[in-house]
Amino acid sequence: MIHALSTPAFPTFSGRLISDPSAMAPFLTDWRRRWTGDAIAVAQPESAEDVAIVLRWCNEHGIAVVPQGGNTGLSGGSVPEPNARALVLSLTRMARIRNVDPVNNTIIADAGCTLTQVQEAAREANRLFPLSLAAEGTCTIGGNLATNAGGVQVLRYGNVRELCLGLEVVTSNGEIWNGLRGLRKDNTGYDLRDLFIGSEGTLGVITGAVLKLSPIPAAQTVAFLSVPSPAAAVRLLEVAQRRVGSSLTAFELLTDTCLDLVLRHMPGTRRPVESASPWYVLLELSDAVSQEHAAEAIEALFELAFEEELTTDAVVSSSLSQFESLWALRENISEAQAAEGKTIKHDISLPISEIPGFLNHTDQLIRKQYPQVRLVVFGHLGDGNLHYNLSPSYSSLTDSDGGASFLFLEKELNRLVHDEVVCRGGSISAEHGLGVLRRDESMRYKSSVELKLMQALKKALDPKGLMNPAKVLA
Repeated sequence: MIHALSTPAFPTFSGRLISDPSAMAPFLTDWRRRWTGDAIAVAQPESAEDVAIVLRWCNEHGIAVVPQGGNTGLSGGSVPEPNARALVLSLTRMARIRNVDPVNNTIIADAGCTLTQVQEAAREANRLFPLSLAAEGTCTIGGNLATNAGGVQVLRYGNVRELCLGLEVVTSNGEIWNGLRGLRKDNTGYDLRDLFIGSEGTLGVITGAVLKLSPIPAAQTVAFLSVPSPAAAVRLLEVAQRRVGSSLTAFELLTDTCLDLVLRHMPGTRRPVESASPWYVLLELSDAVSQEHAAEAIEALFELAFEEELTTDAVVSSSLSQFESLWALRENISEAQAAEGKTIKHDISLPISEIPGFLNHTDQLIRKQYPQVRLVVFGHLGDGNLHYNLSPSYSSLTDSDGGASFLFLEKELNRLVHDEVVCRGGSISAEHGLGVLRRDESMRYKSSVELKLMQALKKALDPKGLMNPAKVLA
């Protein structure tokens, strides 16, 4: 039990309250170390009832609340603003698996459970929780839900919105809504669950969730293919979906620039195909029958791909170590890019049919107008989500300004990329959320009707504007 903060007096609850500046520091800076804010304290409750106590106190005294999970977000949504009169609400002590129901294929977890913790609890019950992210050992289920996380298996299983059946939420005035119902069908009014998923803590605090589980596949196989162009990759995706259907779990696209970065900065990696190709596809099959059945399916897919000249080389995993090493080539791209200095990131989504045209046109514009910029493009082609990242060119890596001249281009490069995305019916944020990073830009692209509806929801659910202020909406 704790008692702290003399003005105003903080309520008693089970958990921990941090007010020492040095102990608070890790909670006040985001994972990318791009945003740092201020807070009066960090509260770490242990239950939804504790969260309700804290939120009632904040509501009474006009203290802003910044919900935080593993603080692994990439858009600045999990840290307070500078000079803020705010409380960081860290949910990491709420890390209990409440129930696993293998018959109903559901798991109920506290919001502070890490993604890995939920995956392991599901596997102990011989089930699969398919959400998979690079930060899964640190990111929390509450944060995943608040940002509607995606990851590499959205193609087959959907993003976390599709994987969630029910929520427990504490409202801005400290009331607890228990919507932890493990139902696939519940047609009894407005879907409150979907209001809070993806809201980035601006409408309430997610404290628990009912999540969908799936059978563990009998076999998983990954293939790495050289492809001549994005158009060929999209055509290969069509062929794969026709040939193997829902067994196609992931379909990733990356450039040779990406692979080169990984080979340079990640010790022990090697090029899996004989020679370089401008583009590569990494695809995964999850088979319900057997490893032999999966091998036959992927061999037949290879034959079609070579016949239609969609690939020039291909390799398939034949062991767990090969499976993991091929996936590592994709998963280590961001870390390898960061190893070379400053980056400008774009987390975009497009209709899959528009991706080849977008890449062809936007790549040409950037190469012509910004020759000092290097394109580092990869992402989840199977669900239309690209990480259209930019780095300084090799010739400018030795600039003495520490990358400041490169980052000076960020605003105009964002405008160029995002204008092209929206023109083609896409979104400027696919899975990272708006946070602070894309908040103001999104105002430019949303219609007045959409903005008014969002503002009306915010006003109704957070009338005092205390829930994660200055995030998502300006």
